[in-house]
Amino acid sequence: MSALESSLPVAGTVVVLRASDPGFEVLLMRRPDRGSFAGAWVFPGGKVEPSDVHDGDDESENARRAAIRETREEVGLTVGDLVVISEWQPPIEAPTRIRTWFFLAEAKEAEPSPSADEVVEIAWVRPAEALARHAAGEWTLYPPTWITLHQLSVFTDVAAALSSGGAAQLFQTRVLDSGSGRDFAWAQGRLEARALPWRFVET
Repeated sequence: MSALESSLPVAGTVVVLRASDPGFEVLLMRRPDRGSFAGAWVFPGGKVEPSDVHDGDDESENARRAAIRETREEVGLTVGDLVVISEWQPPIEAPTRIRTWFFLAEAKEAEPSPSADEVVEIAWVRPAEALARHAAGEWTLYPPTWITLHQLSVFTDVAAALSSGGAAQLFQTRVLDSGSGRDFAWAQGRLEARALPWRFVET
């Protein structure tokens, strides 16, 4: 990692899962039409604060604590046993550059209680359904959310999804602009995002 990348602010995000019949659902929340990710559907999460940083712990552990705290603050859920799945390096072009760690966690019995200041709406949806709403132009998703949903859509239940984690995939985002629009690329493949529906092409 370059010195520039290592100096970036860090955040943690939780993909909260719950069993459904059939399969499983994920918790998504819609941001207000202001601030970061305005109007978009995202997973709970936020930046690492000084209280999340413990001496001797690596960055992913600090991000894990931030992810747990932010999930409690944003949607009123207490999560544990987080399983890391990915680390996202933002593109150079991003107006606000934050390196973000994504984790999976299974929901407990409690129902979400969203923060009125930070959340406009919440939804429990199957990953494929969330992607379909985006493809239809109903929902706004950002590439890390879309890719995470795309990867989760192949699993049949919560246990299978959780077992896919444990090691962080590194996504170093590159923007590919052309006359017809914008795509995104990583070592794992390319997201064709110039028009709906988006399409991921594996490398």
